[in-house]
Amino acid sequence: MVMLSVLLFVNAAFHTLTWPTFFRRVVADPRARDDAGRVTRFFTVHLALFIAAMVIALASVLAGIAALTGQL
Repeated sequence: MVMLSVLLFVNAAFHTLTWPTFFRRVVADPRARDDAGRVTRFFTVHLALFIAAMVIALASVLAGIAALTGQL
Protein backbone atom coordinates (compact mmCIF):
# COMPACT_ATOMS: atom_id res chain seq x y z
CA MET A 1 0.00 0.00 0.00
CA VAL A 2 2.93 2.33 0.57
CA MET A 3 3.92 2.09 -3.09
CA LEU A 4 0.35 2.89 -4.12
CA SER A 5 0.32 5.91 -1.81
CA VAL A 6 3.59 7.19 -3.23
CA LEU A 7 2.28 6.82 -6.77
CA LEU A 8 -0.91 8.68 -5.91
CA PHE A 9 0.99 11.50 -4.18
CA VAL A 10 3.37 11.84 -7.15
CA ASN A 11 0.35 12.02 -9.46
CA ALA A 12 -1.21 14.74 -7.31
CA ALA A 13 2.05 16.68 -7.18
CA PHE A 14 2.44 16.50 -10.95
CA HIS A 15 -1.06 17.86 -11.57
CA THR A 16 -0.70 20.54 -8.91
CA LEU A 17 2.67 21.74 -10.20
CA THR A 18 2.07 21.65 -13.95
CA TRP A 19 -1.55 22.59 -14.59
CA PRO A 20 -1.68 26.01 -12.89
CA THR A 21 1.34 27.17 -14.91
CA PHE A 22 -0.20 25.82 -18.10
CA PHE A 23 -3.54 27.47 -17.38
CA ARG A 24 -1.91 30.87 -16.72
CA ARG A 25 -0.42 30.60 -20.20
CA VAL A 26 -3.83 29.73 -21.65
CA VAL A 27 -5.39 32.80 -19.99
CA ALA A 28 -2.68 35.03 -21.48
CA ASP A 29 -3.04 33.47 -24.94
CA PRO A 30 -4.76 35.74 -27.50
CA ARG A 31 -6.98 32.82 -28.56
CA ALA A 32 -8.60 32.79 -25.09
CA ARG A 33 -10.76 35.85 -25.83
CA ASP A 34 -12.44 37.13 -28.95
CA ASP A 35 -12.37 40.71 -30.22
CA ALA A 36 -15.23 41.66 -27.88
CA GLY A 37 -13.40 40.27 -24.85
CA ARG A 38 -15.63 37.22 -24.40
CA VAL A 39 -14.05 33.87 -23.59
CA THR A 40 -13.69 31.49 -26.50
CA ARG A 41 -14.06 27.73 -26.79
CA PHE A 42 -10.27 27.54 -26.54
CA PHE A 43 -10.48 29.02 -23.04
CA THR A 44 -13.53 26.98 -22.02
CA VAL A 45 -12.02 23.66 -23.08
CA HIS A 46 -8.78 24.38 -21.24
CA LEU A 47 -10.69 25.54 -18.17
CA ALA A 48 -12.54 22.22 -18.13
CA LEU A 49 -9.23 20.34 -18.47
CA PHE A 50 -7.72 22.38 -15.64
CA ILE A 51 -10.68 21.70 -13.35
CA ALA A 52 -10.57 17.98 -14.18
CA ALA A 53 -6.84 17.88 -13.41
CA MET A 54 -7.37 19.55 -10.04
CA VAL A 55 -10.18 17.13 -9.18
CA ILE A 56 -7.91 14.21 -10.11
CA ALA A 57 -5.16 15.68 -7.92
CA LEU A 58 -7.54 15.98 -4.97
CA ALA A 59 -8.86 12.46 -5.49
CA SER A 60 -5.28 11.16 -5.68
CA VAL A 61 -4.36 12.81 -2.38
CA LEU A 62 -7.46 11.45 -0.67
CA ALA A 63 -6.88 7.96 -2.05
CA GLY A 64 -3.21 8.12 -1.06
CA ILE A 65 -4.15 9.04 2.49
CA ALA A 66 -6.74 6.26 2.56
CA ALA A 67 -4.14 3.77 1.35
CA LEU A 68 -1.65 4.87 4.01
CA THR A 69 -4.18 4.62 6.81
CA GLY A 70 -5.39 1.20 5.67
CA GLN A 71 -8.86 2.38 4.70
CA LEU A 72 -8.50 1.38 1.08
